[in-house]
Amino acid sequence: MNAARQTTSPQPADRPLGVILGFDGSQQAIRALHWAARAAQRRDLPLTVITAYTVPAAISGYTDPTTDLTGDSLARRGAEDIIDEARRYLVDYPGEVTYRIDYGDAAGVVIGLSSQASLAVVGSRGRGGFIGMMLGSVASSSAAHTDCPCVVVPASYDPQAHSGQTLFSPTEDPRPVTVGVDGSEHGRAAAWEAAQAASDRETVLRMILAMPPLDAALIWYPELAPRDPEFTRRHRKQLQKRLRDEGEWLQKHFPQLRLDQEVVEGSAAEALVAETPTSQLTVVGTRGRGGIASTLLGSVSRGLLLKADGPVMVVPQRFDQSETPE
Repeated sequence: MNAARQTTSPQPADRPLGVILGFDGSQQAIRALHWAARAAQRRDLPLTVITAYTVPAAISGYTDPTTDLTGDSLARRGAEDIIDEARRYLVDYPGEVTYRIDYGDAAGVVIGLSSQASLAVVGSRGRGGFIGMMLGSVASSSAAHTDCPCVVVPASYDPQAHSGQTLFSPTEDPRPVTVGVDGSEHGRAAAWEAAQAASDRETVLRMILAMPPLDAALIWYPELAPRDPEFTRRHRKQLQKRLRDEGEWLQKHFPQLRLDQEVVEGSAAEALVAETPTSQLTVVGTRGRGGIASTLLGSVSRGLLLKADGPVMVVPQRFDQSETPE
């Protein structure tokens, strides 16, 4: 394990569940399961496959005033069938796997267990159990509230296109890991996890910083007027310096890290969405400089998750400033 990661990230002993995967048996969940299995193998972590079930109050009240959460029920038997689907899919998986059936709300189960995990993985949508109908159900809840980084795997992910000698073996992939930075604490936490992901994959870390249209910026920063070409040039130069500073900070802790840095025009969400088809993984913080303090999932991360054409990692701002290396 990278020594830099040991400085700020929880050790496996503190996160015994390793990579957790919310599984509902849908085709989208199968795609997410494949992604999670490869991630666990790459990082030498255990894989924990979870499904959740509930008994509607009207049904449990009709049969019994108290619901037996551990006993036999149609809901639990259905959950066991779903877990069996995961077992069959992972029959040739060489790593350590644990299967769990938990009673409760699907998003709540994933979020509750995330404090014991190094990484959480969900599909962008599923049958309505683990992922709901659209982003805004379990996918958005997990991305916003997990205590560890959360990867949302889209329907466009093709397991067969990303397999090596076996279905689950990590492969060399020339595509970069991409991260959006903005100088905020959330952006720095995201950059750290993205650097670790790029190092694990032995690939380039692409760092982008968005330069929104100045017409939009004037709403918040009227001092930016007048909008002449010289001002635009100076503004871009300032952003490029900020980006270089972030890259230099990362390379102090990841000396072998290869960087590709660019200031791109447009909104942050649009810029990141455009990167997703050509990136192995796109990384973003839960919210950045433009986020409202009470909003856990900001407009950039939400916009990215809604339109991404590749896996997206959302990183919570969980690094204590006193523990984050300078």
